[in-house]
Amino acid sequence: MKKAFVLGLLLSLFSLIGIAQTQSEKYQLSSHILDINVGKPAAGVKITLSRQDASGDWTQIEERVTDENGRVKDFLKETPAGNIGIYKLTYHIAPYFETQGQDTFYPFIEVVFQIKDGAHYHVPITLSPYGYSTYRGS
Repeated sequence: MKKAFVLGLLLSLFSLIGIAQTQSEKYQLSSHILDINVGKPAAGVKITLSRQDASGDWTQIEERVTDENGRVKDFLKETPAGNIGIYKLTYHIAPYFETQGQDTFYPFIEVVFQIKDGAHYHVPITLSPYGYSTYRGS
């Protein structure tokens, strides 16, 4: 009986340590999609993050799906040196509009930007079936 109790305590402790480590992780890049056609966040949209190398080629480094608020908060884990470089976010929007029963002119949207330091970068887009806009947010 005592072994089971101790084992339970240890498992609880390890779980808490894991939660604390997860909460302490910080990310340098986030994104948000607002569907201005309906005035709501675009949930369930796949976003691919790629990095350009010195020869100009792109390498996919991460892929996420927007949450119920149309957000991805955890691109590019922070590093002491920062994640300096040229990046591209590809928003795969055709499947999103298909689920809405809506035609779209854009099968995907690519936004290319440069990270120059260790600051946080937020790249939101406003989206409609026939247009989009982006800017550097905070």
